[in-house]
Amino acid sequence: MSVKDRLKELGVELPPATTPAGAYIPALRSGNLVYTSGQLPLVEGKLPRRGKVGAEVSLDDAKTDARMCAVNALAAVDALVGLDAVVRVVKVVGFVASDPSFTSQPEVVNGASEFLGEVFGEAGQHARSAVGVAVLPRDTPVEVEIIVEVA
Repeated sequence: MSVKDRLKELGVELPPATTPAGAYIPALRSGNLVYTSGQLPLVEGKLPRRGKVGAEVSLDDAKTDARMCAVNALAAVDALVGLDAVVRVVKVVGFVASDPSFTSQPEVVNGASEFLGEVFGEAGQHARSAVGVAVLPRDTPVEVEIIVEVA
């Protein structure tokens, strides 16, 4: 089954790759690796929510946002090389804008990790970092970047 067929089975339609908001590109291939820039949980160009996780944003909503970040990261990979070129997900880095008392960043980033596992199966297992930060661009609660190996 192709990756796009698997996404369709999961009820996910990839959006167009997001337009950069600065002096960078959405994804870059170097050798057999594709690195995405940090992806926000944009839906039709808009953030579904703003604020800090553990204050204005619930863990469940932030996990949903992390999943959307991963969807947008796959859109960037698809625009550059096509999703069927992906051999495996190598690494996920998730940034969580957190209230100082919030310490469940890994649970938030599970939204991206679990989604990638659903899409790629065993090839979706990856190394990962989940980092709490004071603030993210546009006051988004979550930002995710991925590295994938391609054929």
